[in-house]
Amino acid sequence: MPTIPPPTLPLPPSVPPANAYPQLVGDIGGTNARFALIRAPGGTPEAIAAYPCARFPGLDAAIGHYLDQTGAPRPRWGALGIANPVDGDAVRMTNHAWAFSIAQLREALDFDHLRVVNDFAALAMALPALPPSNLQQIGGGKPEPGRAIGLVGAGTGLGVSGLIPCGTDHAVIEGEGGHVTLAASNAEEAALLALLARTHPHVSAERVVSGPGLISLYQALGTLRGEYSDAITATEISHLGLNGTSALCRAALEHFCAFLGTVAADLALTLGARGGIYIGGGIVPQLGGFFAQSPFRARFERKGRFSAYLAAIPTYVINAPYPALTGAARILARDLAAGR
Repeated sequence: MPTIPPPTLPLPPSVPPANAYPQLVGDIGGTNARFALIRAPGGTPEAIAAYPCARFPGLDAAIGHYLDQTGAPRPRWGALGIANPVDGDAVRMTNHAWAFSIAQLREALDFDHLRVVNDFAALAMALPALPPSNLQQIGGGKPEPGRAIGLVGAGTGLGVSGLIPCGTDHAVIEGEGGHVTLAASNAEEAALLALLARTHPHVSAERVVSGPGLISLYQALGTLRGEYSDAITATEISHLGLNGTSALCRAALEHFCAFLGTVAADLALTLGARGGIYIGGGIVPQLGGFFAQSPFRARFERKGRFSAYLAAIPTYVINAPYPALTGAARILARDLAAGR
């Protein structure tokens, strides 16, 4: 897996280039694009705005609109996290129609420096900067310093990343772990995945543990149990499940959380994530207390001979409003420190 290397100089640099600020930072998901400005070294995201991706024909138009609205001096440095693999210059989003060349986008924006990384790589970069008040611990003990950290989060898709210790800092994993094959842990889950396999030749984790996946899970569960399932959105499924109006919606949420526990545990074992597993994305933070009482943690720990190993690993729900913007800012700080 590609990684973002750690800085080679202290952060932030003592004398940044004259044109390094303000900086543009962005978090581009499959549904919404979020932007902010960093006005000074060590600064926090300001002038935050979010727009539906469907409102604009391309990313350049969305950025141009945002910069016009801020009225700030035009940035010359920027970093964007995007819900897509970033491998080379050409980017074509998996869960949206936008496609672009990084070099051409940099030229169109008249930027001197533009970094584009996977959105969960940007979110992973924010983890060391998050205060305890932005985290809700769900089970486990204390994180072990200097150990790997895992990150997973459900939204329009399923993002996966991690931090690997590297000297006094971390290297960030840019991967596509949301597309691993999802495994069942009981007979009903096996039946659900078999139903989904009729329409999806590869039933990845993202096919279930995501907004669209929650809808698919709800519909498959209705078919399996012989119950009528309305054509509703993921938000409606969550609402009806949480308020007790629909037993089918609540069962779908419980299965969703259990499957997320499977994915998170697999990631923890793969990375040896004794530093903890963090849960981001737009869905889980909205589940509130339900998630803490859901099958998530029990499933996370249910790994046979490695149950005790996983029981010690803490899991955290990220409740910060725009953490990936902070991560994008930290990526730019690294670039400045390294003289890139």
